[in-house]
Amino acid sequence: MLDLFPSRPQNLKNELLSGLTVALALVPEAIAFAFVAGVSPIIGLYSAFFIGLICAIFGGRPGMISGATGAMAVVVVSLVAIHGVEYLFPTVILCGLLQVLIGTARLGVLIRMVPHSVMLGFVNGLAIVICMAQFGSFKTVSPFGRLQFMQGPALWIMLALVALTMAIIWLLPKLTKSVPASLVAILVVSSIGFASNRMLPGEMAAHNQRQVVMTVGDMLVTNAKVAAAKSVLPIEGPEAFAVGNHAPAADVNDLTPQQTAAVADAMNSIDANATSISAGLPTLFFQTFRLPPVSLATLWVIFPFAAVLAAVGLIESLMTLTLIDEITETRGNSNRECLGQGFANIVCGMFGGMGGCAMIGQSLINIESGGRGRTSGAFAACCLLAFVLFFSRWIEMIPMAALVGVMFMVVIGTFEWASLKLYRKIPTTDFLVMVIVTAYTALMHDLASAVILGVVVSSLAFAFKHAKNVNADVQFNEQGVKVYQLHGPLFFASATQFKELFDARKDPETVVIDFYYTRVYDHSGMEAIQSIAEKYQHLGKTVHLTHLSEACREMIRKAKDLVCVSMSDQPQYHVSTDRFRCRNSGLDSSVSASKSSKEASV
Repeated sequence: MLDLFPSRPQNLKNELLSGLTVALALVPEAIAFAFVAGVSPIIGLYSAFFIGLICAIFGGRPGMISGATGAMAVVVVSLVAIHGVEYLFPTVILCGLLQVLIGTARLGVLIRMVPHSVMLGFVNGLAIVICMAQFGSFKTVSPFGRLQFMQGPALWIMLALVALTMAIIWLLPKLTKSVPASLVAILVVSSIGFASNRMLPGEMAAHNQRQVVMTVGDMLVTNAKVAAAKSVLPIEGPEAFAVGNHAPAADVNDLTPQQTAAVADAMNSIDANATSISAGLPTLFFQTFRLPPVSLATLWVIFPFAAVLAAVGLIESLMTLTLIDEITETRGNSNRECLGQGFANIVCGMFGGMGGCAMIGQSLINIESGGRGRTSGAFAACCLLAFVLFFSRWIEMIPMAALVGVMFMVVIGTFEWASLKLYRKIPTTDFLVMVIVTAYTALMHDLASAVILGVVVSSLAFAFKHAKNVNADVQFNEQGVKVYQLHGPLFFASATQFKELFDARKDPETVVIDFYYTRVYDHSGMEAIQSIAEKYQHLGKTVHLTHLSEACREMIRKAKDLVCVSMSDQPQYHVSTDRFRCRNSGLDSSVSASKSSKEASV
């Protein structure tokens, strides 16, 4: 990874300035995700405040930023569209309860099972997703309610300001590191944008854009207008008008004059609250919205959404935690993060929020700006609430170009450029897993599913590879006993090859299977042993197992009602059956298989 995340000692100044930078970057993200979810932008901002504050204090990863996210928004959008926003808040509360249960059960450590190739694919795919999402900020709304790219002077000014933002972030650390470069870039570009909008004529703004330099306030108006147009246009799909989404819209020529007039009326009559981030203190959701019926039918509706929200939120958060661990060379607590996020979602749902999880882009901004502790995240959340209560007018004047430039620098720092040189330097399956996860993340914008897919593919590749590693060295001792010295793991994928190692008809009367260099890992392996034992017993031959691992013997002890094994310090020959007869056969202490071994279990 490029060295865009320098190591800085944790101090209060860095924490506070970094928190302010993150808060400025959180505003458009929370608003955009609220529109994707089909709820008011204020709900998105409140969600970012509660999730950000509680996770910063109680979460398992200092320096990680949490808030309202797109991954959560795309899950709840259909719930809101079908059942109404009042079903959203109980769903978020139930999601938090499930996450608390997962944390209590200490299942957060399962993130350690994610292979490094999946992590690389996740990081690269995430960088591509963040980059693609910024293109939505280059769009304005047409008179017909369609999103279209800027043209003319407005586009060139936007590009110039984005380039200036990136240049400041890149060059300023070479001069001084006393202040976060991202914050300085936002302030400088905001000053230029404010002056440009005051001095340049408004006619230069293309396609119904209010100002020459598009601001956060313009983005609010754009989102509100496309949402209003969506309510009257014949377009299906909840994401058809989301800023940053490239879903095809219906052709303008398909609209009737009545529909065109309805679109114009809808866009001209948008609620003023939808074009401002100003609001009061949050209240409990049942004071503003009506409660859904408290019944099993309601639980049946919300539980699937809550379960998916819990899984998506934890996967994205734990992957972010792992990434921050790697960058800062410290270690977070995955189980504590599950508990903290669950508690945050419970509180968020109680106060009418849409839920949330870790935000990777904002977390990287925080790390780049010098935030290392819990103070930066908590201060960012408090600043966000202050923006809503007192400084909404000023925040709405920030140019989108400044925030886009910051995110583009995050993309450059996030992408693992060294991974492009890994072809032929790492196993082919690992490289393919990395490519698959990257492509799925970039195309589907589903980070959680991409991680699950990568883990599944890696597991299958691992199982297939080790399925071929079971073999045996065959030798005869002085008594004519044939000994199979096994090598390699015995589990479900290798069970078939294990069975093919033996020739029961040609083998002598007594056979020993030595497990000194192998282990039995699952029921498929035990079933394979039983199958081999039955073949020898059917031919009137005796088979002995020796050097079974302690774990395997422990399984036998737990199944004491089915098996009886003689334990000693000498090598043991174990065959499991319904009923064991312990005897000495001249092969040290052993257990011989009875002829009826249908219910065998090792």
